[in-house]
Amino acid sequence: MANITDEPTASAPKKARTDGSLNAALAASTKANPPKPQEVRRVEYKRLTHHVTKVSLDFALFPGRTVVKSILTVEKNDTNTTDAIKCNNDDDGLHLDGDENAVSLLQLSIDGCDDLVPDVDYILKPGMLIIKAETLRRGASNSNGAMIVRSTVAIVPEDNTQLSGLFKDGPMYCSQCEAEGFRRITYYPDRPDNMAMFERVRIEANANDFPVLLSNGNLVEEGECEGESSDGKRKYAVWSDPYPKPCYLFALVAGDLGCVEDHFTTMSGRKVQLRFYSEHKNVDKMDYAVGALKRAMKWDEDTFGLEYDLDLFNVVAVESFNMGAMENKSLNVFNTSCVLADPVTSSDANYLRVEGIIGHEYFHNWTGNRVTCRDWFQLTLKEGLTVFRDQQFSGQINNCASVTRIQNVLYVRGRQFQEDAGPMSHPIRPDAYIAMDNFYTGTVYRKGAEVIRMYNTILGSQGFRKGMDLYFKRHDGCAVTCDDFLSAMADANDVDLSQFALWYSTSGTPVVAYSSTFDEDKGLYQLTLSQSSRSDKPLLIPVAVGLLDKSGDEAVPTTVLQLKELTETFDFPGLKGDAVPSILRNWSAPVKLVPASGTVDESDLAFLASKDTDGFNRWDSGQKLYELAILKVMNNESYDETLNRVLETFGQTHKDPSISDDSIRAFALTLPSESSLSESVTVVDPPAIRKARKLVKKAIARKFKDELLAAYSKMTGAIEAGGDKFRVDGVSVGRRRLRNVYLGYLCSIDENGEEKKEAAALATKHFNSATGMTDKLAAFTQLASMTGEGESAREAAIEKFYKDANDDPLCINKWFAVQADADLPDVLDRVVKLSSSHPDFTLKNPNRCRALVLTFTMNEAAFHDEEGKGYTFLGDVLEKLDKVNSKVAARTTAGCLIGWKRYNEKRATLMKAQLERLKNMPNVSNDLLEIVTKGLK
Repeated sequence: MANITDEPTASAPKKARTDGSLNAALAASTKANPPKPQEVRRVEYKRLTHHVTKVSLDFALFPGRTVVKSILTVEKNDTNTTDAIKCNNDDDGLHLDGDENAVSLLQLSIDGCDDLVPDVDYILKPGMLIIKAETLRRGASNSNGAMIVRSTVAIVPEDNTQLSGLFKDGPMYCSQCEAEGFRRITYYPDRPDNMAMFERVRIEANANDFPVLLSNGNLVEEGECEGESSDGKRKYAVWSDPYPKPCYLFALVAGDLGCVEDHFTTMSGRKVQLRFYSEHKNVDKMDYAVGALKRAMKWDEDTFGLEYDLDLFNVVAVESFNMGAMENKSLNVFNTSCVLADPVTSSDANYLRVEGIIGHEYFHNWTGNRVTCRDWFQLTLKEGLTVFRDQQFSGQINNCASVTRIQNVLYVRGRQFQEDAGPMSHPIRPDAYIAMDNFYTGTVYRKGAEVIRMYNTILGSQGFRKGMDLYFKRHDGCAVTCDDFLSAMADANDVDLSQFALWYSTSGTPVVAYSSTFDEDKGLYQLTLSQSSRSDKPLLIPVAVGLLDKSGDEAVPTTVLQLKELTETFDFPGLKGDAVPSILRNWSAPVKLVPASGTVDESDLAFLASKDTDGFNRWDSGQKLYELAILKVMNNESYDETLNRVLETFGQTHKDPSISDDSIRAFALTLPSESSLSESVTVVDPPAIRKARKLVKKAIARKFKDELLAAYSKMTGAIEAGGDKFRVDGVSVGRRRLRNVYLGYLCSIDENGEEKKEAAALATKHFNSATGMTDKLAAFTQLASMTGEGESAREAAIEKFYKDANDDPLCINKWFAVQADADLPDVLDRVVKLSSSHPDFTLKNPNRCRALVLTFTMNEAAFHDEEGKGYTFLGDVLEKLDKVNSKVAARTTAGCLIGWKRYNEKRATLMKAQLERLKNMPNVSNDLLEIVTKGLK
């Protein structure tokens, strides 16, 4: 048994890696010769032979060295189970995951056994500690069947730039354990199906530097440690979580933090204490998040009857964080960008994002924590379901369901569809992975949410609620699968959903084609739908359809058709005249809808864009009409007739008194994004797409300049005269959104020097008079792309925005992002300069890295410049970033290169060259290697 001193000397703090650690040789070996990546396959899942049932942890935090002691109660799983999934072989012993390059094993013992002998009683392998079955039996014979495994390890959170496991961010220690971070804290079965009671977690640290010590569950004891150590007075806190959980939900935070407190009374009368922690400078920016949490708690009670189950709910804001937020039981950890908000530093989009993510993480308490995943292949079980829940919450709580739906569909079509079409395409339940962190994707989250929404569409809201109730009744406290969720939905409603299950195993974006006929003599309208997908069998696709007569009235209200065959024809009898179909209302399925003839009827689109009674499809028809015009311009086709329809539709939408929501009007007047347009072409040419989009936008702006300027001025005058208190409600957000759309059109008129001056003057006035970040950011975005006579206004705005930011990290992120997204001929040179020499830029902060580097890669016309300089820049960044934070390198940036097959040969060759470069880097991480290897196929 190795001996260890809990406290290092103040003069020479010890590092985790010492020659005396039991896994030092293994660490040296794997560092010199990293093991080959191993693919994990869903079909090979087996339950553990032995599982941990109870956990006691003791953390001693010292500068440069944290000591973690664990006591694990281990029991043998039932190997005679009748489950289809059998346990591992009994001779496998106890498997404990651990990263030897992050964790130094200092001590290992089992109660009832003598000192354990390496290679005799236990085996150390890369990433794994296996205690042999015979050793466990010796321990169990002396402890009534249960085995007590004790270990002591040392880690160095200060060196953990991967931000996975326990790391130090500024003045605080913080943990992030999903998906596989707990193995970077101590040796443990780091998989979601091992649900254990974390009965006791003791944290000890310097009392002055870390007065706040937090973990999961309830605080049961705290106080000062006896005596005084070399780093001064110390304090401790002991936490206990009464609910079993997988280790990915474990959390620890220690720091000198400010706090905002409130409370919520549940439907059963329990008073829950709410505490939001952050650095002291951020305390005044957490009030909105506190209110959002209370709204989410009430909504979940009202909508699903789900009540919070503890007396305390803690939230901590952290600046350096790989994820948006993490739902650790009773101790949610948030990226500061997802929890801090005030009018000066946060836009309306930031506010709405905070509310949505606060709701998302809270809703995980039931859909993710109380019922969790059996294995990581089932990730969409908790994430897709919870995204759907947070989308419903956001739409209902702000009375803006249509706006929320449009925003969500824009993301899926603009980003997730790209994923479906690329080499990383996968079903919402993947079949294999090398690095699990690479599968926290738009497919798993957003397409997964669309699959959950289809349950709701097929079963109805009441049927969906019945299925949810049965799901919790059957599986509370369990780790389950997507099949278990489907069974609960089917059994609760007595329906057969076996065909619907194909959505879980089908990658790619299905296509639904439509055609129609009308028999005037019979009054019979027939709609024929056909489907194609990567599934060997037809999917069950809910297609919501309505029929409009020629006056725009509903001849047939919304009806959900269930497309179950490759081709089906649906009859609508009793019509008095021909009708225009409104198909896929509210985007009832995540599919592409195309005419069977291959030719879109532009007159129908224009009709629906001005007459459709379904708000979503009215918006969507306008988008398709805009898209047709842009693509015709890009392809040098005759577009006069299409453009006239666009102008007519735009004018009608701008003046239509029946549109009462300014946000709906704003979205209806906004052209499709460049990323969305790229999904409609075979070979993507980003500069050509941008050029064509700008031409159509200028044509609209010139046609309606006087009307747009009048509307803009009227709204500006009302804002200036009103002096209203800043509000984040549907009316206020809509007004700001629409006014900023008008600003964008007016600033697009910039063909000559006089027009450039006029646009710069308008945007500058908007910028200087802004009373909140929403308007200021909208104007800054316009100014950042101005050239010629607008150049001086651009540079003045860049300087002022930075000065006004006053070192606020979230404002500085916006400053970087707007410049990276600018439409300037030298934007790459500017980004390179910012990344290499600006003192506020660092690769160690994921938010900062995403703000500059990821935003530039999304500036598609600039990034995909045909000379390939953008690709080289990204390769240079990734080569450095992979060594700092491989998860950020793989998940947020490398994916921009893997879609090379969709570009012309010159661009594709240059993109592949960077992928080859990254693949061949010495000691490339598994995270990045998986992405680039698949990208090269």
